[in-house]
Amino acid sequence: MTQIVQYGQVNTTALIVPDLIVQIIAPQVAQLNGVPTNVAGFVGTATWGPVNSPTIVGSMADYARNFGAIQNRLYDMGTAVAAAVLQGANNFRCVRVTDGTDTAASILVQSTCITFTSKYTGTLGNSTQVQIATGSAANTFKAIVSMPGQTPEVFDNIGGTANALWVNMAAAINGGQVGARGPSQLIVATAGAGTTAPTPATYTLASGTDGATTITGSVLIGQDTLPRKGMYALRGTGASVAALVDCSDTTTFSTQVSYGLSEGTYMIGVSPVGDTITNAVTVKATAGIDSYAFKYMFGDWVYFLDPVNGGTRLISPQGYVVGVLANLAPQNSSLNKQLYGVVGTQKSYQNQQYSSAELQTLAQAGIDVITNPIPAGNQFGCRIGHNSSSDSTRNGDNYTRMTNYLAATTAQGMGIYDGRLQSVQPTDPLRRAVKATLDNFYLNLQQQGQIDDFTVQCDLNNNPASRIALGYLQADVRVRYLAVAEKILINQEGGQSVTISRQQVASF
Repeated sequence: MTQIVQYGQVNTTALIVPDLIVQIIAPQVAQLNGVPTNVAGFVGTATWGPVNSPTIVGSMADYARNFGAIQNRLYDMGTAVAAAVLQGANNFRCVRVTDGTDTAASILVQSTCITFTSKYTGTLGNSTQVQIATGSAANTFKAIVSMPGQTPEVFDNIGGTANALWVNMAAAINGGQVGARGPSQLIVATAGAGTTAPTPATYTLASGTDGATTITGSVLIGQDTLPRKGMYALRGTGASVAALVDCSDTTTFSTQVSYGLSEGTYMIGVSPVGDTITNAVTVKATAGIDSYAFKYMFGDWVYFLDPVNGGTRLISPQGYVVGVLANLAPQNSSLNKQLYGVVGTQKSYQNQQYSSAELQTLAQAGIDVITNPIPAGNQFGCRIGHNSSSDSTRNGDNYTRMTNYLAATTAQGMGIYDGRLQSVQPTDPLRRAVKATLDNFYLNLQQQGQIDDFTVQCDLNNNPASRIALGYLQADVRVRYLAVAEKILINQEGGQSVTISRQQVASF
């Protein structure tokens, strides 16, 4: 009987019965596809939504549905997202945190009949309404749950009498109605012991609180044990650049660096609003952030036109920087890229510009700043384009982003070779496949203008028989990144006595 099997499932040296065996062989050379580098992570407060749970957001409308409107207060996550969206960012992982005092809005209906409670804590829950009305079918009721910005949820034709009706209503809201609609995404219902028949009315939930009064750096950092909280809730989300919104607590900076190194995330920090250059430089020298995993923005905060609350207010530069970096391919720097939606900065509002000495001091310390003008002209943008590292070979934004991108892509795609067989023969197919996979990936990057050059070695020279016998397979990759032109020199000679000579090149 003919057999169709996967390659390696049959011992082809021990066949006894005459047969036809077709072995399906997977492509021996895998293709690496780069991981996304446009995922931005934010940790902050909100008026609604899950707590310490990374939520995918693609726009401000998405944000409002998941977390409510942006707020005019420190640590507001929506404000940072709004600034990032203005730069073209559209792929966020948002983690809401609270100080532990947050409560869910609720209301007890008809004494002890049923309690409606917001699915999430927060003040937005106070705008939730539940209308109890006569159902479409005879002798039934319906519950309509509504919240501003959300599609109303209708649970119709709920039957029963006395307490059974309230139990059925709670079951419909919590579990959904087969063939009609799913569970409520806005409230949770708890049936009580009441037996009174429903009185048609509209009930508004109340007493929901945000838990945003005493937010600290420790709350934003969170914990790295399950269930993860705060910054650590971003683990595994693929956020390539992230920020703890408005966090200028220097005691958190070294922890952010450790997280950034372990997760391959570029952490964007900020010094306090209205900071001085002298203080920022001192903090930088003592905060333990001499690392490519951290970008330290000077505390010249940005004036932002708030589209929801109205007026212009000061916000951290983090949202703008996260947004522009997430919107750039990893080989690029934030240097000299225009930032949109900046009304001004604390410095520009005083009709002042940074002197060369001030910019040099910040650059030497590894601190970036938003200024106007930038080399490209009279527009706002990052003036330095560096991370916090003092190593001149690793202090560019492009080094951090490209290094993390290459590492994450390799980690995600090369694991398929683990467990395969390897020999000490020069023509070993496994080593050839590993090299081919890496060669193809880096060649694609080179052809797309993302790297300058590369080499990959995976042969017996770096895989001696003694190492192969122990189960090792090693590939050595060297990649030369594209350099960012930071200092443009144009030597100009002019005058009446200047001699101009041109060489005529024959055309063929």
